[in-house]
Amino acid sequence: MTEQMTLRGTLKGHNGWVTQIATTPQFPDMILSSSRDKTVIMWKLTRDETNYGVPQRALRGHSHFVSDVVISSDGQFALSGSWDGTLRLWDLTTGTTTRRFVGHTKDVLSVAFSADNRQIVSGSRDKTIKLWNTLGVCKYTVQEESHTEWVSCVRFSPNSSNPIIVSCGWDKMVKVWNLANCKLKTNHIGHSGYLNTVTVSPDGSLCASGGKDGQAMLWDLNEGKHLYTLDSGDVINALCFSPNRYWLCAATGPSIKIWDLEGKIIVDELKQEVISSSSKAEPPQCTSLAWSADGQTLFAGYTDNLIRVWQISEEHKIVKHSSPAWDSSSYIEVEQTIGYLTVLMYSSGSF
Repeated sequence: MTEQMTLRGTLKGHNGWVTQIATTPQFPDMILSSSRDKTVIMWKLTRDETNYGVPQRALRGHSHFVSDVVISSDGQFALSGSWDGTLRLWDLTTGTTTRRFVGHTKDVLSVAFSADNRQIVSGSRDKTIKLWNTLGVCKYTVQEESHTEWVSCVRFSPNSSNPIIVSCGWDKMVKVWNLANCKLKTNHIGHSGYLNTVTVSPDGSLCASGGKDGQAMLWDLNEGKHLYTLDSGDVINALCFSPNRYWLCAATGPSIKIWDLEGKIIVDELKQEVISSSSKAEPPQCTSLAWSADGQTLFAGYTDNLIRVWQISEEHKIVKHSSPAWDSSSYIEVEQTIGYLTVLMYSSGSF
């Protein structure tokens, strides 16, 4: 039976573009979102027909656009990056800043937690990648063989047996770094325009990158090679893998494209409702994406300040499904977290 996504509702509360969304398996009724309104909002998901959720708390402190937000794997802390040049660590119980990370000389565009929450990485318009501890101390600044333009996105791999950082930038490059010594491991070359986003698969075996050229490029992180390219037809603002289906989602212009990676085919294209009667009105662009931990709900942030919520149709909901899902070669059964992606890796046949 074909799985389809249905628009379930919206989250209203931001007064600027929604730049990032974070979810956590520890609290399935809570998500975080960052915005150009300089805040991070903690939402309580009510799943009502009209409002899918309500703002529970606004995390205030940044003095410029908040560009990125991630949640620690225990669900207790959030990490944000801002155009004010700083990172902030937030205690989600109290809503207060516990650490402020100062060191970048320009806008911070991306932040991430390592799987064990002990390390933090950030990327900036100052063209550097910085590695921090959770006390706010910068332990290392990657400069040798680093990006020659803005560093737009940085992510850790969830795979502890292959500890790496993946980054991309406006120099059209995807770079893979060895976490142990912060040295360059691989340069992935192929894009023809600046890059906005890179995301690592739940099993850590591959990553996907996208940006101006509209191409979602898939890279093998173990072999260090290009696998294949998916053409979205528009600028890619965000990418994310489904946590439990072999899907890649792309925020591309005003729409969201969902590819089945086995068949390399588009299984769905999600477009927001048309509100304006004027054909000249530009539709809002989709700028951020995040799946719920169970892989049933997709949250998408837009330039009209809304978060739209799609769900896999109830009648198509699966308990056991035969479509390919993330699997590890060693058939381990673990649960890990990378940023806002919860990773469920099952042995074959466990679905």
